Amino acid sequence: MNTATLTIKDIDRIIEMAWEDRTTFEAIELQFGLKEKDVIVLMRKEMKAGSFKMWRKRTNGRSTKHAALRSDTVTRFKCKLQKTITHNKISKR
Repeated sequence: MNTATLTIKDIDRIIEMAWEDRTTFEAIELQFGLKEKDVIVLMRKEMKAGSFKMWRKRTNGRSTKHAALRSDTVTRFKCKLQKTITHNKISKR
């Protein structure tokens, strides 16, 4: 998916998913068609420079952000304490 066709609601959801520790880049790609490099470009465009640097530092090398690097003990993609997410395209199928 081209980032130019995303709605404001979609962009907000992608940013939210990108900040979540347990949501993989593969889950974002499945829902929105954006590869990891596209998410990085979107985050750089939509966030303040300091916030973007903090996010990159936080996600760089984090095993829970990549399905292939995840431990088999991680069986869910969101924290059990996280509120139910609205506008989640997968859950509404």
